[in-house]
Amino acid sequence: MTHLSTLDWWVVGFFMLLFVFLGLYFRGKAEGGLAGFFLGGRKLPWYIAGVSMVATTFAADTPLWVTEKIAQHGISGNWLWWNMAIGGMLTTFFFARLWRRAEIITELELLELRYSGPVAVFLRGLRSVYLGLFMNVVIIGWVNAALISILEVFFEIPAQEAFWFCMAAMALVAVYSSIAGLLGIAITDFVQFIIAMTGSIILAIIVLSLPEVGGLSGIKNQLPAWRLDFFPQIGSGSDLAVGTFSLSAGAFFSYIVLQWWASWYPGNEPGGGGYISQRMMSAKNEEHAVYSSLFFQIAHYCLRPWPWIIVGLAALILYPDLPLEESRKGFVFAMRDFLPSGLKGLLFVGFLSAYMSTISTQLNWGSSYLTNDLYRRFFKPEATDQHYVLAGRIITLLIMLVAMYSTAQIGMIDEAASFLIASGAGLGMVLILRWYWWRINAWSELSATLAPLLAWALLKFPLKAYLPESFYHQNGDFIATVIFTTVVWLIVTFISKPTDAKVLENFYARIRPSGFWKPFRKEGQKHQASGALFGAWLSGVVLVYSALFALGSLLFDESSESIAWLVALFISLISLRYFMKKGALIDKKAA
Repeated sequence: MTHLSTLDWWVVGFFMLLFVFLGLYFRGKAEGGLAGFFLGGRKLPWYIAGVSMVATTFAADTPLWVTEKIAQHGISGNWLWWNMAIGGMLTTFFFARLWRRAEIITELELLELRYSGPVAVFLRGLRSVYLGLFMNVVIIGWVNAALISILEVFFEIPAQEAFWFCMAAMALVAVYSSIAGLLGIAITDFVQFIIAMTGSIILAIIVLSLPEVGGLSGIKNQLPAWRLDFFPQIGSGSDLAVGTFSLSAGAFFSYIVLQWWASWYPGNEPGGGGYISQRMMSAKNEEHAVYSSLFFQIAHYCLRPWPWIIVGLAALILYPDLPLEESRKGFVFAMRDFLPSGLKGLLFVGFLSAYMSTISTQLNWGSSYLTNDLYRRFFKPEATDQHYVLAGRIITLLIMLVAMYSTAQIGMIDEAASFLIASGAGLGMVLILRWYWWRINAWSELSATLAPLLAWALLKFPLKAYLPESFYHQNGDFIATVIFTTVVWLIVTFISKPTDAKVLENFYARIRPSGFWKPFRKEGQKHQASGALFGAWLSGVVLVYSALFALGSLLFDESSESIAWLVALFISLISLRYFMKKGALIDKKAA
């Protein structure tokens, strides 16, 4: 514990007490039934809900992962996650209003609102356990493992000691999140995100001021040009561990054309889902739901990465002998070695804040599924609101205990995480179309959930010996899984009976989606114009990438490029405002 001064520990202690105080302060707001505890009473303004989304996706290891990608592929390596902005904007304009309009407590409650029959009931129960417990503790274990590695490096302590420090931090989070409910979590997220980003920006400024680095001009002069490339090379995929991010034609197709809509991934579910839909459902109204998601996409992709990218590039200069497999530690080393007393404690709190915001959301989100979609739906359907809130608090603590065990199985977590990500390929289109095509039914979603598991097993074991290695380098296994899953759910959809007509009528009357609902759309009944939604979506995608690269070009003093990106940003902003007004996504009077 030699790397924090007394002042640093006072800073850490102050903010830990502040987080607990916020939890206690908002306890009364969490007592208003399940909607109060899990959705903050549906009263969150867009900026609180939006920042809470950004804070949750800012896990403790996110800057370290970015640092590792910088070491491997330079700035262009970030396209491994930048490609997800396309799907994120789709959620903003096609689904945010629908999630808020549904007036449900959890994403899984939608299943029985949209589908009929015992399969819908089974699917809701299955997913409540699969997502709320199994998937959830794997994600929590993943995040815990990252914090443990940070503590090991920062304090130079053994893994066992770091494990128990991490468990203490998780217990603290479980206490305040079980007391505060979503409203307290969201407000705490807001504070934690400001701390985490302030610390990251301060670290970026300090490392740039070091004589060894010499500012952004020093980075440009000391690093090869490919490290500063914004875009990957297409059609030149290779096995090089280090160099400009290169994508084969097949890999480019899977990342840019398929992955953002076809693959289910926590925090980036096609059509929204998980804690993203939870925040949209907690917004004050539909307009606030749209703005919260729009803010999330802009802050997540445009603003947040640059301090991390700068520190990652500087770490290559400051620690040139750091092996590639340990390159992620460069961020922690820079924090440990160059921050003065007080600021070091602040950035350490920033890491803890990033960790705590992610864990608090995972605990609350998982508890919402197990409480509302399992316990209330199958075991205790007629209890009081106070009973369900108490059950939610107890389940939050139980999830924490299971997550403690999962964290101890770090090797198994890596394997499970890889499996869970691979097994979501192909499910995304059903999650999108269930809102826009009446023919999708519970069998469609169940088959799309199970088919990727079969495809994954076949491609990993019996077929692997017969397929060339290039097939996997081209992301052929992902593409094949998507195609197989799509064929399966389409066949199942057409050979199975449609959802009960009365259920579909009620769903359409409540949600009023556009798309293929002609049999249930009454004459003169209004719905959103699809053309305006598509226009807003495409404008939003251009806006995000223009803002991202305009800021990067300005930072690295690329005048001609920055002008071009700023022009694209201005045009996309005007276009986005036009389509949002036309599609009634914003209040025309206010506009």
